[in-house]
Amino acid sequence: MSTELTRTAAEPTPPATAPSRLRSTGHSPPADAAAPVPVRRIDYCGIADEAAVDLAGQLAATRELGWRAIELRTIDGQPVDLLSGPAFARAAARIAEAGLTVPVIASRIGGWSRPISCDLDQELAELAVLGDRCAVLGTRYLRIMSYPNEDPVGGPLPEVEWEREVLRRTRVLAKHAADRGLVLLHENCAGWAGTDAGRALRLLEAAGPEAFGFLFDTGNGAAHGYRPLDQLRTLAPYVRHVQVKDATGGPAAPEYTLPGQGEAAVADCLRLLLATGYQGHWSIEPHLSVRPHEQFRAEPARCRADFAACGQALRSLAEQLAAADGTDWTCTAAGLAAC
Repeated sequence: MSTELTRTAAEPTPPATAPSRLRSTGHSPPADAAAPVPVRRIDYCGIADEAAVDLAGQLAATRELGWRAIELRTIDGQPVDLLSGPAFARAAARIAEAGLTVPVIASRIGGWSRPISCDLDQELAELAVLGDRCAVLGTRYLRIMSYPNEDPVGGPLPEVEWEREVLRRTRVLAKHAADRGLVLLHENCAGWAGTDAGRALRLLEAAGPEAFGFLFDTGNGAAHGYRPLDQLRTLAPYVRHVQVKDATGGPAAPEYTLPGQGEAAVADCLRLLLATGYQGHWSIEPHLSVRPHEQFRAEPARCRADFAACGQALRSLAEQLAAADGTDWTCTAAGLAAC
C-alpha cells in the first residue's frame, strides 16, 4: 500500500493538564457564547427509517432522544435519490426546521442490491442526484459498498476480474465524488472489500484519501462471518463515520441485540475509536425491528420503541466508556464533547 495515505481521523486529544472529570447532563446544553468550544465531539444519531417510515416519525424519534443529527437512508419508503424534486425539497426544509444536521446519506451504490454486473452509469446517475441533494443538506459523506460478485445471467466473475472491476469502479466513483466535494465512505458489509481490511485499504489506495474513507459498522461481522474488532484495528485511523449495532450468532442466523448485549465486541470497538482520537458521529442501526435486506419491518410501535431503546443503550455504553477514557468529556443526550 502506498505510503502517501494519511490519517483522516482526528489525532488523539492531548492529555488534559487538570485531572480528568466526567460531566453528565440530562439534555444538550443551550447555546452560550461564553461556553468553551469543544475541540473534539462525538454526536449520536441513527438511521431513522428504522424508527418510522415517514419523515415526521423519523424526526420525532430523533428529537425525543435529544439528538442533533439524523442519518438518512429512506424517506417515506423511498431512497433519498428517488424522491421527487418537490418531495425532497419539503423533506430538506422539515429537517432544517427540526434543527437537525445530516452527517451521512446511505446510498445504494455498490450495495447488496447492486452486484458487480450492474450498470456503472446507473451508479453515477445516483451519485449525481445525491451530490446535488447533499449540497442542499450540507452533507459531504455518502455510504457505499463494494459490489457483491453476483450476476443472474452469467454467474460470478473470476476473483481477479472481480477485484479489477471493483477497483476500477471505485476510482471512477471517487473522481466524480471529488468533483462534487463529496467523500465516499465504504462500509464493512457487502462486496469485495466488505469483510477484509487489506482489501479495504486497497480501495483507499485506489481512490485516494481526499474523496474516500470508511464507515465502520460494529455489528456486521455476525451476518458476514468475521470479527469486526480485528478489522477495526487496521482501519481505525481512516474511519470517518460509525454505525452501531450488536448481534449474536453467525451468518446462518444472526440475532440482533441492543448495543453492548451481543457478541460483536461493541464496547471494545468504541473504546478503540476513543483511544485513536475518533470524532464525528456514532449512529445506531438497530436491525431489531427493521432489516431491509430481509424485507422485514415490525409494527410501527415496536419500531419506534426499539429505536429508542437502542439509542438509550448507546448513550449508556458511551458514557461508561467515556468515564474510563481519561479525557475530560462532557456527556449529554446528544453525545460526548471534550474541551
